[in-house]
Amino acid sequence: MFEALRSTPWAYPALEAVHIVGIALLIGNLVALEARVFGRAAVLPVQGLARLSLSIALSGFALAAASGSLMFATQPQDLLANRAFQIKMGLLVLAGCNALWFHGRGSLAKLDLLARVQMLSSTAIWLAVVFCGRWIAY
Repeated sequence: MFEALRSTPWAYPALEAVHIVGIALLIGNLVALEARVFGRAAVLPVQGLARLSLSIALSGFALAAASGSLMFATQPQDLLANRAFQIKMGLLVLAGCNALWFHGRGSLAKLDLLARVQMLSSTAIWLAVVFCGRWIAY
């Protein structure tokens, strides 16, 4: 299967496109929720939007993780030696820890200053993940 990804001219680019769609679903929905928390679209209830946004964001993460794992499997040694990849993986762990902390402390119900800092941090971390992902190829 991994040989097909390497040898079929369209397979790896298609997988990259799937990866980008997953990232777009993830970050787009986190930013939409963040915009609501910071006062945009105030007519939308935060809890309802959060349920929708977070479920789509998780679907995007699953898509990005699955496609990323397949891309990783085509060249694991090269990627493990790549500094941008190493930083990206560290940022993914940091994003996961931030999400666990956010939900573990009930930040969505509180929407206090710390919750807002956590949301901004999440967006910054995910954008850094994207930058590292693009940097891997160079």
